[in-house]
Amino acid sequence: MARALETVWNGPLEGIVVTRYGYGCQTDHVEIIEAGHPVPDAAGLAGSKRLVEAVRDLSADDLVIALISGGASALLPSPPEGLTLKDEIELNEMLLASGAPISAMNVVRTHLSTIKGGRLAAATLAPVVSLIVSDIPGDNPAYVGSGPTVPNQSTRHEALDIIAQYGLKLPEAALKYLNSEHATSPRPDAPVLSRNSHHIVASAAVSLEAAASLARQQGLHAVILSDAIEGESRDVALVHASIAREVVLRNRPFVKPVVICPVAKRP
Repeated sequence: MARALETVWNGPLEGIVVTRYGYGCQTDHVEIIEAGHPVPDAAGLAGSKRLVEAVRDLSADDLVIALISGGASALLPSPPEGLTLKDEIELNEMLLASGAPISAMNVVRTHLSTIKGGRLAAATLAPVVSLIVSDIPGDNPAYVGSGPTVPNQSTRHEALDIIAQYGLKLPEAALKYLNSEHATSPRPDAPVLSRNSHHIVASAAVSLEAAASLARQQGLHAVILSDAIEGESRDVALVHASIAREVVLRNRPFVKPVVICPVAKRP
């Protein structure tokens, strides 16, 4: 995303991007930091601090372009005071193993962070334009990567409810923080965020529509199952295969020939 931006941007440009190990590339103006995913690490912690430092002293005459994709939750660990990187790693592992949908996981992450839930955008006076690659059912931009530049409507009380619902055994310091006002993230109508905007530039829904359109151009009937299917890929694949077999054997629920466009998102 950073390299693509450089190819179309004509003015002065500098910045920092945090990405997964092995996914760095050659850029001219943007510094690339590689960090741990799906388990956060010290490199991601340092990257989070660098991002905040990079935008903190900007003015209203500057512009921040935020390139956000799924995975930013793990890549940008930033535990609040009283918690450590180890605590955030353990929280992340608990959430991944809980079976909770990604939107619920990101509510908890949002309220146990100093960078997520719009806090990165709130750290600067500069307007922020977020270009987002979504991995979230329904493409709510506030939940992609736990929304470092896009706040959501959730509250710390909802985070506590999710923790109770899934039986998560958080450190005492984390529960203490969530029970304090410090865990309250910026609201979407916060004045400091009023000049910001966001755009979904890629998502499962966009990809499905493109695949179906290409099939129709070839004269084939195409159906989109859903862009909101969540679960273990192995289990969802069995359901998709069963649908395909039913079409082949019994011409239902769709009449062949047909192109079936499925997608599944991790929980």
